[in-house]
Amino acid sequence: MKLLVSVAALTIASLAGCATITRGSNDVLVVNSTPQGAQVELSNGMSCTSTPCTFKLPRRADIGVTISKAGCQTAKASVTHRTANSGAAGIAGNVLVGGVIGLGVDAATGASQELLPNPLNVELQCS
Repeated sequence: MKLLVSVAALTIASLAGCATITRGSNDVLVVNSTPQGAQVELSNGMSCTSTPCTFKLPRRADIGVTISKAGCQTAKASVTHRTANSGAAGIAGNVLVGGVIGLGVDAATGASQELLPNPLNVELQCS
Protein backbone atom coordinates (compact mmCIF):
# COMPACT_ATOMS: atom_id res chain seq x y z
CA MET A 1 0.00 0.00 0.00
CA LYS A 2 2.85 2.42 0.86
CA LEU A 3 4.44 1.69 -2.50
CA LEU A 4 1.18 2.50 -4.29
CA VAL A 5 0.83 5.80 -2.41
CA SER A 6 4.46 6.71 -3.19
CA VAL A 7 4.03 5.94 -6.88
CA ALA A 8 0.81 7.96 -7.00
CA ALA A 9 2.47 10.93 -5.28
CA LEU A 10 5.42 10.87 -7.71
CA THR A 11 3.09 10.64 -10.69
CA ILE A 12 1.02 13.62 -9.52
CA ALA A 13 4.16 15.66 -8.83
CA SER A 14 5.50 15.00 -12.32
CA LEU A 15 2.25 16.14 -13.96
CA ALA A 16 2.43 19.70 -12.68
CA GLY A 17 5.16 22.18 -13.61
CA CYS A 18 6.97 24.08 -10.88
CA ALA A 19 6.18 27.52 -12.33
CA THR A 20 2.56 26.56 -12.96
CA ILE A 21 2.15 25.73 -9.29
CA THR A 22 4.11 28.64 -7.83
CA ARG A 23 3.25 31.45 -10.27
CA GLY A 24 0.06 30.48 -12.08
CA SER A 25 -0.63 31.16 -15.74
CA ASN A 26 -1.95 34.73 -15.29
CA ASP A 27 -0.21 37.97 -14.36
CA VAL A 28 -1.51 41.40 -13.31
CA LEU A 29 -0.62 44.18 -15.75
CA VAL A 30 -0.53 47.66 -14.21
CA VAL A 31 -1.05 50.68 -16.49
CA ASN A 32 -0.14 54.15 -15.18
CA SER A 33 -0.37 57.47 -16.97
CA THR A 34 0.85 60.99 -16.34
CA PRO A 35 -1.49 62.76 -15.91
CA GLN A 36 -3.69 60.18 -14.20
CA GLY A 37 -7.33 59.66 -15.10
CA ALA A 38 -6.81 58.43 -18.68
CA GLN A 39 -8.92 55.77 -20.37
CA VAL A 40 -7.16 52.51 -21.29
CA GLU A 41 -8.25 50.06 -23.99
CA LEU A 42 -6.52 46.75 -24.64
CA SER A 43 -6.51 45.00 -28.00
CA ASN A 44 -8.30 42.02 -26.40
CA GLY A 45 -11.34 44.22 -25.60
CA MET A 46 -10.63 44.87 -21.92
CA SER A 47 -10.71 48.50 -20.76
CA CYS A 48 -10.77 50.80 -17.76
CA THR A 49 -12.06 54.34 -17.44
CA SER A 50 -9.37 55.95 -15.28
CA THR A 51 -5.68 55.24 -14.73
CA PRO A 52 -4.05 53.73 -12.79
CA CYS A 53 -5.58 50.44 -13.98
CA THR A 54 -4.90 46.76 -13.45
CA PHE A 55 -5.73 43.89 -15.77
CA LYS A 56 -5.45 40.13 -15.17
CA LEU A 57 -3.92 38.67 -18.33
CA PRO A 58 -2.30 35.43 -19.46
CA ARG A 59 1.45 35.55 -18.80
CA ARG A 60 2.22 34.89 -22.46
CA ALA A 61 -0.05 37.62 -23.84
CA ASP A 62 0.90 40.06 -26.58
CA ILE A 63 -1.40 43.06 -26.14
CA GLY A 64 -1.78 46.45 -27.80
CA VAL A 65 -2.61 49.26 -25.36
CA THR A 66 -4.29 52.58 -26.22
CA ILE A 67 -4.28 55.35 -23.59
CA SER A 68 -6.40 58.46 -24.13
CA LYS A 69 -7.54 61.51 -22.21
CA ALA A 70 -9.40 64.63 -23.29
CA GLY A 71 -6.93 67.41 -24.14
CA CYS A 72 -4.05 64.94 -24.64
CA GLN A 73 -2.63 63.08 -27.61
CA THR A 74 -3.62 59.42 -27.67
CA ALA A 75 -0.69 57.13 -26.87
CA LYS A 76 -0.21 53.55 -28.03
CA ALA A 77 2.05 50.92 -26.52
CA SER A 78 2.67 47.19 -26.75
CA VAL A 79 2.97 44.67 -23.95
CA THR A 80 4.66 41.36 -24.70
CA HIS A 81 6.18 38.55 -22.66
CA ARG A 82 9.54 36.96 -21.85
CA THR A 83 10.82 34.12 -19.71
CA ALA A 84 10.89 35.42 -16.16
CA ASN A 85 13.90 34.96 -13.88
CA SER A 86 11.73 32.92 -11.53
CA GLY A 87 10.31 31.13 -14.57
CA ALA A 88 13.83 30.09 -15.53
CA ALA A 89 14.31 28.77 -11.98
CA GLY A 90 11.14 26.74 -12.42
CA ILE A 91 12.49 25.31 -15.66
CA ALA A 92 15.75 24.41 -13.92
CA GLY A 93 13.77 22.83 -11.08
CA ASN A 94 11.83 20.73 -13.57
CA VAL A 95 15.06 19.58 -15.23
CA LEU A 96 16.76 18.71 -11.92
CA VAL A 97 13.79 16.77 -10.62
CA GLY A 98 13.34 15.08 -13.97
CA GLY A 99 9.97 16.66 -14.62
CA VAL A 100 9.95 16.62 -18.40
CA ILE A 101 6.18 16.60 -18.20
CA GLY A 102 6.38 19.61 -15.86
CA LEU A 103 8.41 21.48 -18.50
CA GLY A 104 5.62 20.83 -20.97
CA VAL A 105 2.96 21.99 -18.52
CA ASP A 106 4.86 25.22 -17.78
CA ALA A 107 5.39 25.86 -21.51
CA ALA A 108 1.74 25.14 -22.35
CA THR A 109 0.33 27.36 -19.59
CA GLY A 110 2.86 30.17 -20.05
CA ALA A 111 3.63 30.07 -16.31
CA SER A 112 7.35 30.61 -16.92
CA GLN A 113 6.61 33.91 -18.68
CA GLU A 114 6.07 37.47 -17.45
CA LEU A 115 4.50 40.54 -19.05
CA LEU A 116 6.88 43.24 -20.23
CA PRO A 117 6.86 46.17 -19.56
CA ASN A 118 5.04 45.84 -16.27
CA PRO A 119 4.08 48.30 -14.98
CA LEU A 120 3.42 50.18 -18.22
CA ASN A 121 4.05 53.88 -17.51
CA VAL A 122 2.88 56.34 -20.18
CA GLU A 123 3.51 60.08 -20.28
CA LEU A 124 0.67 61.75 -22.21
CA GLN A 125 1.37 64.88 -24.24
CA CYS A 126 -1.31 67.34 -23.14
CA SER A 127 -2.03 70.90 -24.27
